[in-house]
Amino acid sequence: MSNLKPLPPTPVGRGIVNIINFIRGQEPRCEVDLVAPVVNQMRLARQHNLPVTWLFQYDALIDRQFRDALGEIPATHEIGGWFEFVRPMVEKAGMEWRGRYDWDWHSHIGFSIGYTPAERERLVDVYMAEFKHVFGRYPRSVGSWMMDAHSLGYMADRYRVSGSCICKEQWGTDGYTLWGGYYGQAFYPSRKNAFMPAQDAAAQISVPVFRMLGSDPIYQYDVGLIGNNACEGQAVVTLEPVYPGGGQGAANSGGGSPAWVRWFFDVTFRTPCLTFGYAQVGQENSFGWPAMATGLTDQMGLLAEWVARGELRVETLETSARHYAKCYPVTPASAITALTDFRGEGRKSVWYCSRFYRTNLFWDAAGFRVRDLYLFDEDYAERYLTATCPDHNARYDTLPVIDGLHWCQQDRPAGFRIIETLVNGERRLLGHTEPVVEEQGDRLAVRWMDVHGARVEIICAPDQLTFHIQPAPDAIGWELELVLGPDGMAGVEAVEPAVLRRRHNHFPYRVACTHGRWEQATAEIILVVPVAAQVVLAFGKSER
Repeated sequence: MSNLKPLPPTPVGRGIVNIINFIRGQEPRCEVDLVAPVVNQMRLARQHNLPVTWLFQYDALIDRQFRDALGEIPATHEIGGWFEFVRPMVEKAGMEWRGRYDWDWHSHIGFSIGYTPAERERLVDVYMAEFKHVFGRYPRSVGSWMMDAHSLGYMADRYRVSGSCICKEQWGTDGYTLWGGYYGQAFYPSRKNAFMPAQDAAAQISVPVFRMLGSDPIYQYDVGLIGNNACEGQAVVTLEPVYPGGGQGAANSGGGSPAWVRWFFDVTFRTPCLTFGYAQVGQENSFGWPAMATGLTDQMGLLAEWVARGELRVETLETSARHYAKCYPVTPASAITALTDFRGEGRKSVWYCSRFYRTNLFWDAAGFRVRDLYLFDEDYAERYLTATCPDHNARYDTLPVIDGLHWCQQDRPAGFRIIETLVNGERRLLGHTEPVVEEQGDRLAVRWMDVHGARVEIICAPDQLTFHIQPAPDAIGWELELVLGPDGMAGVEAVEPAVLRRRHNHFPYRVACTHGRWEQATAEIILVVPVAAQVVLAFGKSER
């Protein structure tokens, strides 16, 4: 066990921001001026001399007024593609439009997953041909709330697209579920699943996919929890400037709150991150300029200040993608570290992601728990690899081991907790003092001391998760208690000493315990018993 000591912040200069404004040519949901946001976003970019990535939806691409709104585009800016579908694009590809409006945001209408793989290629070809007609070249960057593996692979192979971006983690918002993925920064997706990080270079689409919007690392994950159940669609606690609040319990959190934005920059760019701290700034024009004006103006000025101090780089999505590809042949490990709570309620959250798994270490008034653990397997195919999405609800996911949003019961959160056994036979949940987080190459070491004197060290490594605990003086041992609840236990196929076997969406997978052993305790609780005060969970390909 390493000595507890203060650690310096992450060195400055590893922060990266992409300003991404995507442009739609129509908005059937309300009356809104779609040109004014483009004009004012460009004005702010010129005022602060910041590069911007502009992503054109097809209806904006064929409408001259949006290109005119940008004026003479600075050489430091990038023009790319926003890959949602509209009537003229679909009809030009020789297909019937099925939407309610000329642009329909429902998943099976406005996104590639609503079309067969062959139809997707035709639609990509139509978009690319028009883009080249307008701008004289093909786009290097493409974005969409959801991007299927077949389309992204096709664009990478045929059109040499170098970078992409997709929506943040969310459950059901606007009918779009992306859950269990690489939580921030960027990853190389599997050829079989655009949401799943590949483990091997041979199995990946070599186009880094960046996560958009800038999620609150403490509160976005389970916002919307009401008792036992998650709301139908989560609220939004992100850097988007149109959101001064994030719904239930999230007042004053979000990109429209200058105080929250400054807290978000601190925890994103000034804490351990392993690779780089990342955020996307910008807003789709569909919201209109009045809704975003105050928040975006503040954020752009703040970016200019951070750039002037050398604390972060603002660059185009293409630039970030090319740098990523040059530095990382496969998806690197990354971290997001939030050890302060904007709301002052004492919560802390550390995200660690590698190409093998993601996990979230979480502290609140009840103590510590591993709130989230999802495995990554490049062979787990997305639902829409060859099939089409049948309705407006779409789902991308990976392989759950712990789901702190969906498997919680009332007053019984799902997750791993550390339980001490006292000399008198009683069991006690470990609390915490202040955790310390340290980068160790591609590993993240998290340490703290329990209020009773137990010392905890958790090492997040790319292919394993290690727990090392020295019990308190009045304790004789400890174990990990995995609370899953009925929904979490439904996916458990077997609890063996060396392996926890699970199945999700008909796909079998396992979590190996290479140091310690799994034990079934009750119908809804599984234990991991340590050996020599240590538990090691392994997630590498050899442990499948």
